[in-house]
Amino acid sequence: MSTTIRTAARAIHARFSPLQRALHWIMAVCILAMLFIGVGMVSTVKPDYLTLVSIHKPLGIVILILGLIRLAVRIVRGAPPLPADMPEPMKLAAHLSHYAFYALMIALPLIGYGMLSAADFPVVVFGVHLPSLLPHSNSLHSLLWNAHRFLALCFFALIVVHLAAALFHALIRRDGVFQAMASWRK
Repeated sequence: MSTTIRTAARAIHARFSPLQRALHWIMAVCILAMLFIGVGMVSTVKPDYLTLVSIHKPLGIVILILGLIRLAVRIVRGAPPLPADMPEPMKLAAHLSHYAFYALMIALPLIGYGMLSAADFPVVVFGVHLPSLLPHSNSLHSLLWNAHRFLALCFFALIVVHLAAALFHALIRRDGVFQAMASWRK
């Protein structure tokens, strides 16, 4: 799709498409569940830990797949234009936060998968044994574990900022940004 056509398509719609909104809210539930499961995993003992891991791995793969679909839809469909009166620093922050969301939605599951591969743990998702991404390496596992944990904390912080921005647009600016994703009416 040419840049001119894509720009024209973005100007036509004031809200994200129903598919974009559905993916957003499904992923929001999955990601919040994943963050709470992750916190539980690092703060619990073995029997509960294994149960949480058995949920965490397939949910991570689901988030990865949905994130890739969401990114493809976003590239094709675009996003509604931000309000013309929105200050440029806010527009920049919105764009950068969306790039960060997509990067983390894709990177965190891949790092988790790589971490398990480096630890030589089998990755079984929905009964399917996935191939190892990386060779067995304790040092690589440790590096990826720390990266996964750090990026998960960054993701949590980004979500808090995103929620604050959504409420700011809904309750203070009332500029239609919140309704672009939250509106279920046509």
